Amino acid sequence: MGLFDSLKGAFDDLMANAQAHELPGLLTQALGSVGGLQGVVDKLNASGLGPQVSSWLGGGANAPITAEEIRGALGGQHLQEIATSLGIPVDKVVGYLSAHLPTAVDQASPNGAIQPTT
Repeated sequence: MGLFDSLKGAFDDLMANAQAHELPGLLTQALGSVGGLQGVVDKLNASGLGPQVSSWLGGGANAPITAEEIRGALGGQHLQEIATSLGIPVDKVVGYLSAHLPTAVDQASPNGAIQPTT
């Protein structure tokens, strides 16, 4: 098993074993190159995805987001930076974000605004 496989496996294990309350902090750390969760939310809003983001910040069900919408909002350079920092392929990053970003933003915004992580 090569270094890449070890890093990928470690990230997968970390995400699989993360407690729900740890998700926002883990995503904020992974998304540091784009300004953390707040930076991603800002980019999504600027890309016309405000209705989805609003559903994550407010009460009620979280609207889904597709991998294609994430690609369009964050762009290849930011996604590559995230992938490089985590040691996993861009497609894996995009899939992970589309699956977990709504929940992470929801958990990080109990009062309708993203709270800083410690």
